[in-house]
Amino acid sequence: MNPKTRLRCPICHRSFDAESSDAFPFCSERCRQIDLSRWLGEQYGVPVQRTEEDDDGFPPDTADD
Repeated sequence: MNPKTRLRCPICHRSFDAESSDAFPFCSERCRQIDLSRWLGEQYGVPVQRTEEDDDGFPPDTADD
């Protein structure tokens, strides 16, 4: 990125200089912590496609027996 690259913070939508942010891709440590809190509070998630085999309510068995 060049030094004049301006980005928009995904949390507060404020424009900021990407090179001067210690919390990139956020504008500040505060916005970074807000994002982490949302992940930990399960407000965000990664989409997955479930199959009928997954519908038993148990996590997949990954143990090598």
